[in-house]
Amino acid sequence: MKKSVSAYPYALWAILFTVIPLVMVLVYSVYNKTTGQFTFEYIKKCFEPAYLAIILHSFKVAIYCTVLCLVIGYPMAYILAKTKCKEKNILLFLVIAPMWMNFLLRTYAWLTILEKNGVLNKLLGLFGASSVQLLYNEGAVMLGMVYNYLPFMILPIYTVLAKLDDSVLQASSDLGASKMQTFRKVIFPLSMPGVYSGISMVFMPAVTTFVITKLLGGGQQNMIGNIIEDQFMVANNWGFGSALSLVLMIVILVSMVITNKLNPDDDAGGGLI
Repeated sequence: MKKSVSAYPYALWAILFTVIPLVMVLVYSVYNKTTGQFTFEYIKKCFEPAYLAIILHSFKVAIYCTVLCLVIGYPMAYILAKTKCKEKNILLFLVIAPMWMNFLLRTYAWLTILEKNGVLNKLLGLFGASSVQLLYNEGAVMLGMVYNYLPFMILPIYTVLAKLDDSVLQASSDLGASKMQTFRKVIFPLSMPGVYSGISMVFMPAVTTFVITKLLGGGQQNMIGNIIEDQFMVANNWGFGSALSLVLMIVILVSMVITNKLNPDDDAGGGLI
């Protein structure tokens, strides 16, 4: 009885901030305010070539971002896991510290670094080079995304690697395996739960981002998140914005199901997030 009573605040929170918003999105996506009728016209519009191309582009950019975060993040997580305690705490602090700053401020910081009169162009000027257009392109967007989401790849992988039993690695060495063979056949397979967790935690925000593309892409690198924001904030077309959100939500849920199928071990990964 006490357990059920203690669950009421969580149930109320879930209803207010999860269930009700989801129901509202669903209703808006199938209800036309003008005609006062339920219709699937907004959902059908999501699959028009122009919007479908933006959705596919968003997934392509999110996949590139996730792969880059994995390529950069896995070695960093491995180094963290193998570093001695004192140095490890310093390195962990350097990874986590940017997350204490507001997401918007972190992105604005890259504006001052990449703009025409920014830090990088001033450094180039010291060597006699002319200024380079570093902002408002896909490269700047990708840089901002990788910078902001990299910790979400590093920490789950680090959590798994730090928990690896040293006796397993010692047994591999005793059986004649080289360091590369131990990594390839023991360490990497055992770290896959952290990898899957990191992929999920990077891919989902990357595919829905709109602040990074607006600031660093200058509105020239639109993704599905920007289109959804415009429908709500500019076009005042809540029905179509909700339909796009619903379609994106379904696609992300499908990708999460696939990831969970690939990752049968749900106990590991993401412990620090």
